[in-house]
Formats: sequence, structure tokens, C-alpha cells
Amino acid sequence: MTPLSPAAFPILTLFIFLAGLCIGSFLNVCIWRIPRDESIVWPGSHCPACGHAIAPWDNLPLLSWLVLNGKCRHCQAPISPRYFIVELLTGALFAGLWLVHGWTLQTPVYFLFTAALILGTFVDFDHLILPDRVTIGGMIAGPILSFAFPALHQQTDRLAALILSLIGLALGYGILWLVATIGRLVLKREAMGMGDVKLLGAVGACLGWPAVLFVVFVSSLSGTLLGFALIAAGKKELQSKIPYGPHIALAAVLWMFCGPACIDLYLSWAFASRLAPNAPL
Repeated sequence: MTPLSPAAFPILTLFIFLAGLCIGSFLNVCIWRIPRDESIVWPGSHCPACGHAIAPWDNLPLLSWLVLNGKCRHCQAPISPRYFIVELLTGALFAGLWLVHGWTLQTPVYFLFTAALILGTFVDFDHLILPDRVTIGGMIAGPILSFAFPALHQQTDRLAALILSLIGLALGYGILWLVATIGRLVLKREAMGMGDVKLLGAVGACLGWPAVLFVVFVSSLSGTLLGFALIAAGKKELQSKIPYGPHIALAAVLWMFCGPACIDLYLSWAFASRLAPNAPL
């Protein structure tokens, strides 16, 4: 690929950010409609309170929410700041992935998977469910995309990438399925939703088995830290209302940004410590 000129790079970065904002706007539609079994295509965008169609000039990502002061133009019903947050988050993550990876074969796949994770995260926050379109869809799309883009698993051979994807799917699904099963037997109640199990399977299918191990560790750590923070703030009752899916999504996004580098750094530190003259055995 021909390197970009210094002038073209910021222009392309801005374009990717704006494209991310538009995709974030569409994700807002999906977040609202999919849990309600509504079509994401028809009817067009409308106010959930009064049902009035939203004009194109009132549907501009970020700007319209700011100009309208977070309210419907027609009925003045409040529009959740989540719409603004989802659009900004999607644009920022797309631009960040582009800045980290450049235009590689896996970059558009990362965009797609990131969008799916954002969709699943906010549906999980609102309804405590993870849509099958994200979880099962990811488990199906992962092997297909891995075969088409073996660079997702640092491979050049398509069959090898497909095998690694299937191993990641099995490992991701199997780890949380085992946790859910043991938890149900020990606690005599559901310890983990199957949506989380399927989501980790999708992570493994798309990003591979090393990503599964990274995501399990980071998501467990973030969940534990959040739990401690809520206890310290005197809001322990909120723990049961915060789903685990967003922790998995956060860890998967971190993997796409810096996961392999974090593992390499840790292994370098671990081996250096072992090889040091005075290192304990």
C-alpha cells in the first residue's frame, strides 16, 4: 500500500471519525429497536415520545443533540444523552483503531466488531440481555471473517486462521459455560447469563484464543474494581444491576488496541525477572 502523504493522513482520520459518528447514529436506532423486536429499517427515525418523524437536519450526529439541547423539537421531550455518548464513542474508537493499526486488512473487521460490542453493551445496560445478533452473529461471522482475513490471527494461511478462530470460539464459550454451570450447581441459581457465554465465544471466534485469556483476566479485574468502588461509595446494591457483558466488551476493545503488546510486555518482564542473577526460583 502506498504510504499516505502528511496532508492526507489527518483528512482520512477525520473522515473515519465522521463515518464512526454516522455508524454510531445507526447503532442508536439498533439499541432502541432490537430489544423491542422492531425493524431497524422502517419506519424512519422518530421521537419515541411523540412519534413525530425526525427531519434530516435534526438527525446530524452530535450536532443535532447539542443544537436541540437534548430535546425533541416538536414535543420537547428529553432525548437521552446516551445518543450523544454512543455517537461520540463510536467515532472516537474508529479513529483510535485507525491511528493504532493503520489501514490493514483487519482494521475494517475491528470496526465491525467494535460496533457490535457497542450495540451489545448498551442493550445490556438497558435490558440486561445481549442480542443474539451480536453474540451468535459474532460466533458465526468470526470463522468466516478469519478465513477471509487470516491476518486477524497473524496468519497467512486461511485454514490455519480458521482453525485458530474455532479454537478461540470453543475456548471462549467453554470457559464461561463451565463457570455458569458450576455456579448454578453451587449457588442453586443462575450465576451467569448465557448471553455472556456466547459473547466470549464471539470474542474468541473473531480475535482468537489469546484474546479470550486476556479478556477473561481484564473483564474480571474491571468487574472486581467496580465492585470495590461501589462498596466504598456505599452503593453496594448497584452491583447486581450492572451486567458482566460490558466488562467483556471493554476488555475486547482493549485487546484490539493494545492486547498483544501488553502480553509481549508482560512476558518480557516475566522472563527478564527469571533470568536476573538474584531472581528467586
